[in-house]
This record gives sequence, C-alpha cells and structure tokens, in this order.
Amino acid sequence: MEVGNKMEMAENIPCNSVVGGNFKEVCLEKVIRFKPPLYKQRYQFVRDLVDRHEPKKVADLGCGDTKLLKLLKIYPCIQLLVGVDINEEKLHSNGHRLSPYLGEFVKPRDLDLTVTLYHGSVVERDSRLLGFDLITCIELIEHLDSDDLARFPDVVFGYLSPAMIVISTPNAEFNPLFPTVTLRDADHKFEWSRMEFQTCKVFMCDLLCSERTRRAEHLGNSRGVKKLQYSVLFSALQVYTTSYPSLQQEKVLKFVLVGELLIQVDRLRLRHQRMLREQEKDQGPKPGDTDSCPAPHLLLGAVFTEAEKARIESSPKPFCEGEKFYIPLQRLLTYPKLHRLCADEDRMRSLIAGSVCLSSDGSAVVVDLHNSWDYGPEDN
Repeated sequence: MEVGNKMEMAENIPCNSVVGGNFKEVCLEKVIRFKPPLYKQRYQFVRDLVDRHEPKKVADLGCGDTKLLKLLKIYPCIQLLVGVDINEEKLHSNGHRLSPYLGEFVKPRDLDLTVTLYHGSVVERDSRLLGFDLITCIELIEHLDSDDLARFPDVVFGYLSPAMIVISTPNAEFNPLFPTVTLRDADHKFEWSRMEFQTCKVFMCDLLCSERTRRAEHLGNSRGVKKLQYSVLFSALQVYTTSYPSLQQEKVLKFVLVGELLIQVDRLRLRHQRMLREQEKDQGPKPGDTDSCPAPHLLLGAVFTEAEKARIESSPKPFCEGEKFYIPLQRLLTYPKLHRLCADEDRMRSLIAGSVCLSSDGSAVVVDLHNSWDYGPEDN
C-alpha cells in the first residue's frame, strides 16, 4: 500500500505598486508556486507505481475531470480502467477524453483495454470494483463529510481490499504559508496534519491486513474453493464505457497483419525488380543485395540484427514464374514485425486468406511482378 503527500515548495514574490507616480515596493508577500505543479507530482507518483508494478486493473475513486485516467490509459499493462465520481455532469462532459484516437486504431495495443466511468459514491460497496490491482484516491478524502469518512476505510480497505492503494490529501501544516487561507478549497470538510494522516494510515493498514487474513482463512476452510463468493452489488450507475482496439481481437489483428504483410511483399517485389534490371545490364546482383538490405528508393526501410538476417537468409527465397512473384509464408514469418503479429504459418494463412492472393497450395503470397505505377530513380 502506498499512502503519501508530496512536499510543496514556496518562494517569496515581492508585490509592487505605483504610488503617486513613483514605482516602489509596498509589500512582500509569500506566494505559493509548485515546481512541477502539485497535481503533476501526484499523478507522476501513480505513474511511477504503474511502471514498477504493471497492474492490470486500476480504479480511480473521485476521478473528477478524468485527467489521471487519461494519463493511465496509455500503459500497455492496464486492461481495465475504471473511474468513480459523485459528480455525474463531470463524468458526462469528460468521458470523451477517454475515447480511442484514430492512431490507436492504426497502431492498436497488444492487449485489450476497457475504460468505464461510474456515477456513484465511493463509500458504497460495488462488486464491480472487487479484485483490482490498484485503487487511487487522489485529493478525495478531504471532501468527505464525517459520516462518509467513517465508512470509507471499511469499503475501500475492507470490502474492496485491492493489492495497492494510493491516497493523497492536503497537508494542513503547510496551510499557514498560504495568505489568509484556512482550508484550500471551499468543499474541503477538513485538512489533516501529517500526524493525523499517519494515525489514519495505521488504522487503514490494520483494517486491510485483517480483511486479507479473514479471506485467507476462508480460503483455507473452503476445501478447494478457489474464490470467495460475493453477492452482486451495483451501487453506481455506469455512464460511459469504451473498448480499445487490440491485437487480441481477430479483426484488428487481421487488419494490421495484412497491412504489414503487403508492405513487406512490396519491398521484396521492388527489390527483385532491381536485381533483374542489374542482371539485364550484365552486372549481376551486387554483393549484399539481399532481403536484409533496404532498396534505396523505398521510404520504409528496416534494420535487422545479425541473427534476424541469418533467419531470413535460411528461409525459402521468393521466386518468379512468368510475371507472377511468389513470396513463401515461411519467408514472411522471419521478418520481425510479421513474426511478432503471427508466429505460426497456418495461423497466418487463415488470417490473410481472402485479403491477399495465395498460391494453389497456400504456401506463398502471389502478386504481379510489375505494376503500372512502379517507378524509381533508376527509371528516370
């Protein structure tokens, strides 16, 4: 569990004024500046935690404007991202921030991601929030009244009991540095000192440990039952959800695979044309003119390691039959980008069938050696 509050930084800024036509210093006021801004410090703490532990399921309680969720959705490890807030209007107006961009369809994630926003109270039990790897409560608890604050530990630490919890709240000891400020926000019900926060932290940790001990004892007495059984509790209303394209979805994988395959096929086709032109000039192929050497007139090149070059060269080579150019699937599978998408020849064949022309035995992709739009520096 991580519970913390970043130290803030302040600096003296002179306040100047014009009096009687003369510019002079009339006061020295302490103005609070955060470097970087304090909200960025909080969010970076969470991001560093995600980098280290790679949680799959993350929930932000009191997600507000959804800025933290927007930052977290780029992490490839996260497959479920949930936000909960009492302000339904904010959720509706900010949900679009979490929609996938066009680029995320062109270059999809490796793993599925679902993002969901719930309108509801963070102190109500909801079984849809069980089993999370990380729950964040950033600047949330100070907005809870005394009754809700009393229920908060039992719901979050007791019922939800995630693997990790991050809670941040303002440090009241720092408030005297703000001019004429008692509480930092009109909606704050309280602001704790570090000692008060530490006391609450110890209580919540004890509650979390007690809940995990209880669950372990339950599992030990369940004779092979693998999971605790919970009644289904839906206390919050779902107001927004979206799913991101990923390579786990067959239609997305097929789209990306076919696109990458056609790029590689065209590279090989144009390279073969160049080799034939050199042979016609009685020059023969140049040393090192292999699939691993990019053609000079191609914008999309590739750099291979020595091991990758060896795998490519040991695979069946492309060949021509008349004006048809054949590229064996086994050859295509040796190229790193294609191999990452699909490592099995039968799987590749099933995914690309109907999108590209295959040989009669299905072992190679077949294209015309020459196209009417072929051109390059050597043709000018």
